[in-house]
Amino acid sequence: MDPPIGTVREAVARALAEDLTPMGDLTASLIDPGARVNAAIVARQDGVLAGTLCVEETCRQVDVDISVSWHVYTDGDLVSPGDVVGHVHGFLRSVLTAERTMLNFLGHLSGVATLTEKYVSAVQGTGVRILDTRKTTPGLRALEKAAVRAGGGFNHRGSLSEMVLVKDNHRAGLSITDAVKQATEAWPARAVEVECDTLEQVSEAIDAGARMVMLDNFKPDRIADAVALVNGRAMVEVSGRMNLDTIRDYAQGGPDVISVGALTHSAPVFDFGLDLEA
Repeated sequence: MDPPIGTVREAVARALAEDLTPMGDLTASLIDPGARVNAAIVARQDGVLAGTLCVEETCRQVDVDISVSWHVYTDGDLVSPGDVVGHVHGFLRSVLTAERTMLNFLGHLSGVATLTEKYVSAVQGTGVRILDTRKTTPGLRALEKAAVRAGGGFNHRGSLSEMVLVKDNHRAGLSITDAVKQATEAWPARAVEVECDTLEQVSEAIDAGARMVMLDNFKPDRIADAVALVNGRAMVEVSGRMNLDTIRDYAQGGPDVISVGALTHSAPVFDFGLDLEA
C-alpha cells in the first residue's frame, strides 16, 4: 500500500526546499534552541488517513531528533473529529519548521483517500472497482495513487509505459484495428485498451483483440448494451462525467471498473491540526 520510499524522500525534499530556501526558518530561529515539545496530530473531520510516511520523512529531514508515533492508526484507517492520530516529539524549533510541510502532505493525501472511500462506498454491492487516472499532481503521482489505495480504490496505469491505451486523438492517423494489431505485435506482454465513443467502436476493438475497452461518456442506460456486446471477452471500463450522485447509475450497467479523475485532481484537503501540549 505504501508508496516507494525513494519517491517519498524526493517529494519531501522538494517541499522543504520551497519553505527553507534560501535562509531557513527565520521565525523559528527566535525560539530557545533547547526548548522541547510534545505535539498531537489531530483530525478535524471524518475521513480516511493517508500520508503517514510523508510526515515521518518530513520530520527526519528537518531534524533526526524529532520522533513520530502513531496511535494504532495507519494509512487506510477511518478517523473522526478530535481523534489524536499521532504525536510528534522534539525540539520546538524543529517541530514548527516541519509543521506546515507535514500537514500539507497529510491533508492532501488523506483528502484523496477520503474522497476515494466515498466513491467506493457509492458503488458498494455492485462488484465494480473504482480506479484512479493519470490526472495527478505533477511529481506526486506515486503518493496520490497510494492514497487512492488507502481509500479502497485501485490504480489505473501509473505511466505511459505500463500499457497501451488508444484514445480518440491517437486514432487521427490509425484505425482501431491497426492500432490494436501493431500494439499487440510490438508489446505482447502489455495490455491494450481502446477508448470507445460508440457501440460500433466497441465491436471493432473486441474483434481486433483489445483486452480492455473504455466506454467514454456513455450515458448510464447504454452501459448495459456495451457490456452485453463485449460478453466477457474483455474488461469494460467506464470513464467520463462521473460524480458521487451518478456513479451508482453507471455501476449498475455492469462494467468491471469505473475510472474517476476527481479522486486526485479535485479531492478537498483533509483538515488536520498540530496541537502543542503542555
